Amino acid sequence: MAASQGMQEEEAPEALLARLEGAARRHETPCGEGRMVWHLWGEAAAEPLVLLHGGSGSWRHWARNLETLARHRLVLCPDLPGLGESAMPPPAADPAPVAAIVRAGILALLGTEAGRPRAYDLCGFSFGALLSGHVAAQSGAELRSVTLVGAGALGPRRQVTELTKVRSLEGEARVAAHRHNLAALMFADPRNIDPLALAIQEWNTRRARFQSRGFAGSTSLRDAIAAARCPVALLYGERDAIAWPEVELRFQALRAVQPEAWTGVIPGAGHWVAYEAAAAFDAMLLEMLARRLGR
Repeated sequence: MAASQGMQEEEAPEALLARLEGAARRHETPCGEGRMVWHLWGEAAAEPLVLLHGGSGSWRHWARNLETLARHRLVLCPDLPGLGESAMPPPAADPAPVAAIVRAGILALLGTEAGRPRAYDLCGFSFGALLSGHVAAQSGAELRSVTLVGAGALGPRRQVTELTKVRSLEGEARVAAHRHNLAALMFADPRNIDPLALAIQEWNTRRARFQSRGFAGSTSLRDAIAAARCPVALLYGERDAIAWPEVELRFQALRAVQPEAWTGVIPGAGHWVAYEAAAAFDAMLLEMLARRLGR
């Protein structure tokens, strides 16, 4: 699997990210004592798709997916509370209050149709999957579907992933630490760690303040998604470090509370499946969403 799949190799990482950001419409919604930053791509009249990035991340986690998805959907992508450019949320003992901030932002940005909240689909990666489950538990008919990607907090224990602390590092040592962490947690094949992935990791890490890892080993997602009243899907990269070699146990845990849940595996990919296998991920997600709309 080539990291260049679906990407313009000749475009420098900083230029690509700047171009994506420049093509977006920026909005802000309340978050704690500050604001939550959102970027929107695609036609305003298109069916909305909300993407929630992973822990210590930002909208940049979806950099290789945005242009494809925005050709079909109105894509809303926040920097989650305490990450990227968004303000810290109030202190919370569990993800539900943070999810409530996210949900309030979605409803504010999408507004209403025929007097009801505008319907949308939700897709969350890793920590974003955890928040997506809690958004689903709090939502009504406006949430049409929820897709969980690389999700933890379903019950089964995950393997311990040893990561290198980068806070005190600079220069080549910092780049080497980023590469180690991406190989240990995010990628199945270290050869797919390209300059864009390193640039995204650097930008995200510099701005990450909210610590989400404490939620990952709980059953918080399983308990929340049990209350979802919309179709649920769960996707993993085949070699996702937080699920391999027991991906099926995660599917079983989900089906115990959502028996009709759809599940899928993308061969050869790791935890950051939407990046490492962007074309396969986009195709799978769009196909699933089209089926839910009966198309």
